[in-house]
Amino acid sequence: MEYKEVQKIAKDTIEYAKKNIYAGMSLIEIREMCERKMLELGADSFWYWDIGAFVFAGDETTISVSGTKYKTSDRVILENDIITIDLSPQMENIWGDYARTLIIENGIVVDDEFASNEEWKNGVHMEKQLHKEMMHFVTPNTTFEELYYYMNKVIEDSGYINLDFMGNLGHSIVKQKNDRIYIEKGNKSKLDDVALFTFEPHISISGSKYGYKRENIYYFEDGRIKEL
Repeated sequence: MEYKEVQKIAKDTIEYAKKNIYAGMSLIEIREMCERKMLELGADSFWYWDIGAFVFAGDETTISVSGTKYKTSDRVILENDIITIDLSPQMENIWGDYARTLIIENGIVVDDEFASNEEWKNGVHMEKQLHKEMMHFVTPNTTFEELYYYMNKVIEDSGYINLDFMGNLGHSIVKQKNDRIYIEKGNKSKLDDVALFTFEPHISISGSKYGYKRENIYYFEDGRIKEL
């Protein structure tokens, strides 16, 4: 089993969720649906505290919490709503890690490019821009700390705030949760010191009720950054 295969399980599950989430579903139902789909697609477990899908909606999307404290709420999806899903499939100790923010209008998930809620649309668009900016900035010799400072400045200069409860923006992909190193202040390791790393800014506008998240796994090949 390769990392790309496990990551594809997460990606395909998000695509499945887009087509099957509708107003009236509870977050518990969405979590169960996503976890069931990942297992159907080949995952044998979930590496992050045995939680396959972190699911938040509405004003819960600004919540940042460790897996040790996460509890899926019984909140129900509204006709017009916003939802974040963060997936952690595992197969033979190989991880996937993938998150998206979805916009729901008239009871179904819509393409964010055509969403009518400008605040939500802009937030999702900002996430895409942050990933593009990260890929433009980094080299194999960039340290985790340098990336932390640079991207947090981009977030701040763009009028957003970093919501992560630890302040970091991602982590290495390893075999054991406790071995991860983070895109955080003080981490002098180079990005190329690890085989794979995530970039997952969790952002909001100051004073807003809504948060946005987008997570991909990245790696270097011949000195160039690539998405897994």
